[in-house]
Amino acid sequence: MDNQRLILFFALAAVVFLIYSAWMEDYGRPVQPQVAQERGLTVDAPSSSAADVPQVATTPDALTPAMSSADMQAVPAEAPIRIETDVFHIEISPRGGTISSAWLLDYATVAERPDDPFQLLKPVPPNMFIAQSGLLGEDPSLLPTHEAIFQGSQTLYKLGADDNTLDVDLVWANASGIEVRKRYSFERGSYVIRASQSITNATDAPLVARQYNQLQRTDLIDPNESRFVHTYTGAVYYSPEDKYKKVSFDDMLKGKLDRSVADGWIAMMQHYFLAAWIPPAGVLETFYTNVLADSRYIIGKYSPAVSIAPGATHVFENELFVGPKLQDQLASVAPGLDLAVDYGWLTVIAQPIFWVLSKIYWVVGNWGWSIIFLTILIKLAFYKLSETSYKSMANMRQLAPRLQALKDRYGDDKQRLNQAMMEMYKTEKINPLGGCLPILIQIPVFISLYWVLLESVELRNAPFMLWLDNLSAPDPYFILPLIMGVSMFVQMKLNPPPPDPMQAKIMMALPFVFTVFFAFFPSGLVLYWTVNNLLSIAQQWHITRTIEKQAASVKHKR
Repeated sequence: MDNQRLILFFALAAVVFLIYSAWMEDYGRPVQPQVAQERGLTVDAPSSSAADVPQVATTPDALTPAMSSADMQAVPAEAPIRIETDVFHIEISPRGGTISSAWLLDYATVAERPDDPFQLLKPVPPNMFIAQSGLLGEDPSLLPTHEAIFQGSQTLYKLGADDNTLDVDLVWANASGIEVRKRYSFERGSYVIRASQSITNATDAPLVARQYNQLQRTDLIDPNESRFVHTYTGAVYYSPEDKYKKVSFDDMLKGKLDRSVADGWIAMMQHYFLAAWIPPAGVLETFYTNVLADSRYIIGKYSPAVSIAPGATHVFENELFVGPKLQDQLASVAPGLDLAVDYGWLTVIAQPIFWVLSKIYWVVGNWGWSIIFLTILIKLAFYKLSETSYKSMANMRQLAPRLQALKDRYGDDKQRLNQAMMEMYKTEKINPLGGCLPILIQIPVFISLYWVLLESVELRNAPFMLWLDNLSAPDPYFILPLIMGVSMFVQMKLNPPPPDPMQAKIMMALPFVFTVFFAFFPSGLVLYWTVNNLLSIAQQWHITRTIEKQAASVKHKR
C-alpha cells in the first residue's frame, strides 16, 4: 500500500512538474536588452541609420536603406489609411506602407465588452506590434524602405456588401523615373492579406533590388492574462528541414538568426493570435532577427536580388496572415502554419483530442458541454485501465487492516515487515503496483488535454452556463475549484489512508493544494478536472462496493 500511494503521489506531482517544465522551457521571460548590453552582447542602437532595416549585400556593392535618420525626422507624421472589412479594421501608415494597427472584429478584448474588438497590431508601446516591408538597392536614393512616404488615393477603404475583395494601393516615386506600388488585397472572411511590391524601372540603366518583410514588436503586457498561466510570446519560423522552430526574445539577444529557407514562413505570436509573413513557394529567402536597444524585437526575411531592365516591371509577392490561431484555417494558408497552435511535444496526441472536441462542439454548440462530453469519452476509452486500477485499490483496501497488524507486529524491523507483506500479496494474488500503471499511462493524455484547453482560441471568452461566462478565465467566484477540491477529497477518502502518518498527511493535503492551484487556472481546465473526478468517484465507488460485497459473500460462506 505504501508503494502504491507513493507512486500515485509522484504521478500527480509529475503532471504538475511536466506542465511547469514545459512552460519554463517554452515561455520563460526573456532578458531585457539593457541587461544584455551590460553582459557585453551586441545590440543595434536605434539612433544608428536604419537600425531596423536588414543589412544585406549583393555583388559588388552593399544594399542600403533609402533614407537616413535625419531624413526620417524631417518627414511630418501622416494620418493613417483606414481599411474596413468584415473581419478587420486595419490602419496602414503612409510611412513605408506599414500595417500599424489591426483590430479583429470577431474577437473581443474581454468577454465583458463584446463590442470592443481585440487589437493585435499596434504602432506604439506598450504591446507595439507592426508588419513592415520595403525594398533595398545599391543606391540608397533609388528604392523605398519602410521609412519612405507613400501616397494613397483615399484615406478610407471599405469592403462593400456585394464585394468579395478589396485592393488598397500606395505609390512611391522618385525623380529618377522609378515607381513603386504597394498593394494590399483583402478578401471577405479571410485573415490573409495578399501583399505585393511592384517596381517599374523607367530609367536607362538596370536596377538591382530585393524586397524584405519583417515583424517588429515589444514584450507583451496583458492585464487580462492569468499570472499563473503563461504562454509563449515571441518569434517562430518554419522550414522543411527544421519544421516549427521558436526564436525567443532571449535567443535573439544571444545571437542573430541567419538562415536561407525555401517554402517556409516567419511569424510573431502570442497567446491565441499571430502575424506571419509567407513568401511564394520555391523562393529561397533569408530569415533574420534583430534586437533594438529600446526593447524592440524583429524577425524578418529578404529575397534574392533581382535585376530589373530599363523599362521593365518586377513584382515581389507575399502573403501576410494577421489573426487568430484557427487550426483549420492555418493549415490551408501555408505548410506547418497550423503548428502555431503549440501543443508542445505531445502534439501527436493533442491534435486528435482537439479534433474530437471540435466535432462535439459542432453537435452541441457549447464549449463547456463539449468539454464534459469529451471527458466522458476519454473516461470510456480508459474505462478498462481505470477498472484495473480501482480493483487493485479496492483489494488493497481489504488488506489494509491486516497490513496495519503486520506493522504493529514487526515495528521497526523493515526487512521482516517487507517479507511478510510480500508473502501476503502472493497469497492473496494482489499486485501492489497494479493500480499505478493505468494512471501512468493516462498522464500523457491529461497533459495533452491541458494544452488543448489552454491553447485553443475557440475557447477564448467562450461562455458555459450560470456564472461561468468565460471558459478561458478563472472562475470569478471560485465555486468550480471548490467543487473540484471536494471531489478530490472524496476520491481519496474512498481509499484507506496510508499506514505512515506523514504520508497520510501529505495525501490529505493534496485536495487543498490543488484547489488553490486550480483557482487561478482557466475554468475550462477546472471543468474537465472536476468532471473527470466525479466520473472517477462513481466508477471507483461502484467497483469498491462490488468487491466488498464479494468479499462479504465469501466470508459468509466460510
